[in-house]
Amino acid sequence: MTRDRVLIMGAAGRDFHNFNTYFRTRPEYQVVAFTATQIPNIEGRVYPAALAGELYPDGIPIFPEAELEQLIRQLHVNQVIFSYSDISHAYVMHRASLVQAAGADFRLLGPAATMVKSSKPVIAVCAVRTGSGKSQTTRAVVAALKDMGMRVVVVRHPMPYGDLVKQAVQRFETYDDLAKHAVTIEEREEYEPHLARGTVVYAGVDYEKILRAAEQEADVVLWDGGNNDYAFYKPDLYITVVDPHRPGHELAYYPGETNLRLADVVVINKIDTAHPADVEKVRQSIRETNPRAIVVDGASPIFVENPDAIRGKRVLVVEDGPTLTHGEMAYGAGVVAARRFGAAEIVDPRPFAVRTIAETYKKYPTTGAVLPAMGYGQAQTRDLEETINRADVDYVLIATPIDLRRLIHIKHPADRVRYELQEIGQPTLGEILRQKFG
Repeated sequence: MTRDRVLIMGAAGRDFHNFNTYFRTRPEYQVVAFTATQIPNIEGRVYPAALAGELYPDGIPIFPEAELEQLIRQLHVNQVIFSYSDISHAYVMHRASLVQAAGADFRLLGPAATMVKSSKPVIAVCAVRTGSGKSQTTRAVVAALKDMGMRVVVVRHPMPYGDLVKQAVQRFETYDDLAKHAVTIEEREEYEPHLARGTVVYAGVDYEKILRAAEQEADVVLWDGGNNDYAFYKPDLYITVVDPHRPGHELAYYPGETNLRLADVVVINKIDTAHPADVEKVRQSIRETNPRAIVVDGASPIFVENPDAIRGKRVLVVEDGPTLTHGEMAYGAGVVAARRFGAAEIVDPRPFAVRTIAETYKKYPTTGAVLPAMGYGQAQTRDLEETINRADVDYVLIATPIDLRRLIHIKHPADRVRYELQEIGQPTLGEILRQKFG
């Protein structure tokens, strides 16, 4: 049999899932390579034989995406599968043009080909862009389900940046589990808020095995999506979060528009801080694209421990990393809090950035005068700490989902910005959930 030679473009998440669910056991295909981008230091590895299956006794090499064109020619690739998220439609087609000019077909695998079916009800929470407020929406859904007396297990979109075999199926119930699995700051930001509320979280690489494990202890499985990827599991209720701070993005990014079109429920978040005209633009997109969807209005009110301490200070704002980088936001909740509580100045951290943090600013030049909390490994975490402590500021505002003061030493006075979903009017998520699953 002549096997189609396939290369999968990814970022250590959707790419592995597409391989596992679609290619791993199909002898008509030979996946000859993955490429990696978006996440630092994830190329140069091998997708291991223990996960790749019997058709791949040597595993599958992972190369930088920068080598894509020459890899297509050198490896005689017939098909390239685009398998990562939060990418503009224009960028996707630029990649398609490069691939086709190099001699291969360009494919996107859709939900029908890659969603795994569960024996338990599944609720998916996804978004149209990174940083839309998906995490607080997920927490609100968990709280509503628990109020209904249901056992909820969260399955989080993958972030396997370490030993892939060890990370195949990961279960988190306590903070000790975070240390046991040596998670990055990015992983901790997603898992810890659930653990603080007594919710078990699964993540890893092999998401069918993860689902089967989660089903054993859940009445409902909640898919907590990453970036703006669509769900790995076939949902009974699909919730998509949109962001009026970036009106129009809901129709301009892949696969965010897919999530908007798939949604049973659309949550318009951040209504409290967005311009009313931008909120209306997003509403119009929903009406035109998915008129059957139920729309829930939401706000993300901001809380700090000591607002008076911010007034008149020169403040360094530390924001969620992915929101600023491939989410392309120039600011987040930290800037909103600094302005609201009377900071004299938001200090530009770029002159103080060192090593990998300085490289992040070069790679993502749209990042504004705020510090992305990058921590994909120990070196980056150390660079983040040094950058904060080098900054000539009076105060640090930490607007990440976790309190960085527990992970790094900050010499300046600091406070944490917290935010949760606050639903406005009706219907509420709780009402929708009770009608669907009560």
